[in-house]
Amino acid sequence: MKKILLVAIGAAWMCGACVNANRSSQNESLMMHTNYETLVRQTLDSLKARYAGLSVERAEKGVRQVAALWTSGDGSETAFVDFCLTHYVESAPAREALFGRLCDKFELLLGSFNRIDLELKKPIHEDTGEQPLPVDYEMGGYDVAAHFRDDMFANKVAFITALNFPSWTLAEKQSLGAGWSRLQWGYARLGDLFTERIPAAVQQRVSATLTAADNYIADYNIMMGELRNDAGEALFPAGMTLLSHWNLRDELKSNYADTVRGLEKQRMIYTVMKRIVAQEIPERVINRRDVQWNPATNRVFENGREIAAAAEPDTRYAVLLDNFRALQSVDAYTPAQPSYILRAFDGGMEFSKDEVKDMFTRFISSPQVGQVASLIETRLGRRLEPFDIWYDGFKSRSSIAEDELTAITRRLYPNAGAFEQAMPALLQRLGFTPAEAARIGSRIEVDAARGSGHAWGAAMKGDKAHLRTRIAPSGMDYKGYNIAVHEFGHNVEQTVSLYDMDYYMLNGVPNTAFTEALAFLFQKRDLALLGIRETSPDKERLTALDIFWGCYEIMGVALVDIAVWEWMYANPHATPAQLKENVLRIARELWNACYAPILGERDSPILAIYSHMIDNPLYLANYPMGHLIEFQLEEYLRDRHFADEITRIYRLGRLAPQLWMQRATGREVSIEPMLKAVGD
Repeated sequence: MKKILLVAIGAAWMCGACVNANRSSQNESLMMHTNYETLVRQTLDSLKARYAGLSVERAEKGVRQVAALWTSGDGSETAFVDFCLTHYVESAPAREALFGRLCDKFELLLGSFNRIDLELKKPIHEDTGEQPLPVDYEMGGYDVAAHFRDDMFANKVAFITALNFPSWTLAEKQSLGAGWSRLQWGYARLGDLFTERIPAAVQQRVSATLTAADNYIADYNIMMGELRNDAGEALFPAGMTLLSHWNLRDELKSNYADTVRGLEKQRMIYTVMKRIVAQEIPERVINRRDVQWNPATNRVFENGREIAAAAEPDTRYAVLLDNFRALQSVDAYTPAQPSYILRAFDGGMEFSKDEVKDMFTRFISSPQVGQVASLIETRLGRRLEPFDIWYDGFKSRSSIAEDELTAITRRLYPNAGAFEQAMPALLQRLGFTPAEAARIGSRIEVDAARGSGHAWGAAMKGDKAHLRTRIAPSGMDYKGYNIAVHEFGHNVEQTVSLYDMDYYMLNGVPNTAFTEALAFLFQKRDLALLGIRETSPDKERLTALDIFWGCYEIMGVALVDIAVWEWMYANPHATPAQLKENVLRIARELWNACYAPILGERDSPILAIYSHMIDNPLYLANYPMGHLIEFQLEEYLRDRHFADEITRIYRLGRLAPQLWMQRATGREVSIEPMLKAVGD
């Protein structure tokens, strides 16, 4: 589920920030000038004359980074040299003092922006009992931090930062980082802060566009009680409202426990999903209760009579194109990573796109897939169908009817406040001491979500993290509870990795894949937190199978997501209809190659159903990467104290991903441990 990526535009500094620049020929960076090298050498010679024993490599990195950012609007070449001589800090104590002062100020600024952003989006993120006003959407799309970067360059703080804490490439971090101290890693992450200059207007456009996409998905509800089969029967309870795709998927999973009509329900949900992806779904049935719909025939009825109902007009793909064009508009200002694909992978994940594609493709093509599929067929007693990509039978909860679990969760958590009050006790069940559980729990606030839910972390000490999950008037059902436990995992990580971090610039974890992995650790323990013990002697084997099958599903989804973005970059002027046609083609081709031989039905488009494709661009690869990390973490934690170890792991901070993994578990991220566990 989504976490702080919901505010990633407001805090984009975490991935290597961005600021305004006039890109006209009169205002190019000094790096574009013919005398650039002469200017750099002149500056370095002056620094050498001033500081005996100058740290030449660091000084040159800083001078070059400032020169790459400095334009004529910032001052003349002479002003550039004078600036470097005035603000360069050579001595270690003075540099550490500067680092501490900058961290304090950035925590105040960025933490305050985060708090304002949280409040501006509150009417559209929280279920307050009132529908948002039109102005709430406008204010929710406003990026309060958009001018932060402009201002930091205008007052020269950005240049002071870049000069004294230059950035390091991913390759340099990977090769040198193992030998760096914690302080040096703090310096390196501060060096990621000012590496490009993006206009505030562009930032605002991105923020508004992604907020609009989020709002589109947050209101994409299917009224399940209004669905009808060919006999005119309602298979789902009146009033059941499921958000696409998360709740639809979870409802499909829950019906493996229904041996009477579960299969029929699953087939109906699968048909609904295909209608959504193909934009064949009647617009009238989205978020509406006043008509009935037969997904199989696509016929709509009102008061017992069939009515004409036009399909949703490719809105899904228009929203996706809006995202692409907004994020593409940033490309001109990020020459080191001149596409959103590069920024998402090399910049954000710190794994290359090709590395991720290769890893995922090898996994979903492995012989272990067929072995696990045969086991699932045996357990189900039937041939697999496409929706069995979400088979949930390896989880212990699948043998417990969901209505029984919902009865428990509604009794325990009738509202958001009840879950909030219970958090310290939940942490104690996971092995945290009473004092530590109370400390962490006191820094998390629970809200009823308008959408599916997410975790929103604090960005400065003194603020609380926020947990959002959907809560019905009758209380928190099991689906909402399961999501809440996942988001709770995010919040615990967000809290510990902020409040217990030695250096502010290291707060958090390497990327969102690690965040998801750590949240999965909590989510998998949701039944234990309800007091339901896992008694299966095959628990470890079932856990490996469950994570493996989940990776098989979501890796395909992520590969479709990547291929769609590659296609959009190759076809930037496409229409929504053309994009739809090619999304369906991409999804079907991958399905036919790696899924149809296992799950049947050629040309299924179901790999394109994920809502994150629409409202959280190129986020999906973080999920399977997170599952791989989760599996290795679970193996490591098996014979260790859960609370002590994850607290230690949370405190590692934002190291390079593979270095973080080595220090957390002793091994780098790989598909091999999971393939081996399933194949044994």
